Amino acid sequence: MRETVAVIPARGGSKGVPRKNLRRVGGVPLVGRAIAAALASDRIDRVLVSTDDAEIAAAAQEWGAEIVHRPAHLAGDTAPSESALLHALAHLDASGVEVGVLAFLQATSPFIDVSALADAVDLVESHTFDSAFSATESYGFLWSRGKKGDAKALGHDREHRPRRQDREPHFLETGAFYVMDAAGFRDARHRFFGRTGFVPVPERTALEIDSEEQLALARAIAPLVAVADAGEAIHADAVVTDFDGVHTDDTATIGSDGREYVRVSRSDGMGIARLRRAEIPVLILSTEESPVVSARAAKLRVDVRQGLDDKAAALREWASSRRIPLSRIAYLGNDINDLACLELVGWPVAVPDAHPLVLAAARAVVARPGGAGAVRELADRVLRARRPSPLPDESAVPAERNQQ
Repeated sequence: MRETVAVIPARGGSKGVPRKNLRRVGGVPLVGRAIAAALASDRIDRVLVSTDDAEIAAAAQEWGAEIVHRPAHLAGDTAPSESALLHALAHLDASGVEVGVLAFLQATSPFIDVSALADAVDLVESHTFDSAFSATESYGFLWSRGKKGDAKALGHDREHRPRRQDREPHFLETGAFYVMDAAGFRDARHRFFGRTGFVPVPERTALEIDSEEQLALARAIAPLVAVADAGEAIHADAVVTDFDGVHTDDTATIGSDGREYVRVSRSDGMGIARLRRAEIPVLILSTEESPVVSARAAKLRVDVRQGLDDKAAALREWASSRRIPLSRIAYLGNDINDLACLELVGWPVAVPDAHPLVLAAARAVVARPGGAGAVRELADRVLRARRPSPLPDESAVPAERNQQ
């Protein structure tokens, strides 16, 4: 049978945003978000990532894509995306895969609309169009700059300015996806050919990342693009947490003798005990060295590293000693000294009152605050992923569905 195949070109070189395809939005690498969107569509049969970069290839495989190793001459700054698509089709031909419909997804679009992608596939499969792409509605007036710096109206009469409700909209190409009849694309060698249509997508999904500013904007709006599923399972093989603001409410009481006291949750203790019974390793990392942290770790019977100048280095060392891939670790944090660790792991998680930069870095946000069951909630969600289920594995759902 002929397949509908999604191809995501993701080269290692990027000038505007270095290592762009591995940069994170909503706690997930951009290439992972694109893969997850394709896998979430029941209209896509196979997902490939075309790359010249070993690190991108490893990340893409973790997210469930097949890898096409792209030669260097097709991965330079001047090589068009079409060359990567044609190379991927040749790879599939050699593997005996017959492609009927080709979906070209771009990792630079972090908020790919899965339902719109399915609509585009249907339009091409039904032969309504030979190619279709994502576009967002626009009523904007466009201008260009003339040779003398004067403004030139594009597509409108500057002396005739009808009201919005009296105008037909234009549609702006978003770059998120292009869907094509594979045979027609092979002949045309370009993404636009034959009868071309577009699928409207919401404006909030139309952001493309080509600069650090756009990356920062994407991270800021990621939690707003969709609503979190607070009960979603977290697929992790180990749990690492900060202490202050996570096991505690980030306050302390100082006695007259100078001793420090904090409040912790018995519910968190039960969550940790359940993780231990399931043989899921747990580590507490703390910047400060405190007898309170030592006492709590001893009570919970978990590993602890404290008095740390470099929490990320301690996390790497512990994970390596346990032979646990960083991509399979859930890290729960609340403040900016957790950011380096959150960037390392596959499941960066934040408490709801965390610093804004931590919330922007998180793939998931627990509902309960620190010291009031945040650790228990994380434990429950990690354990939920271990339960046998008749439903498909949904670990590749786009990050905005976890906050999103």
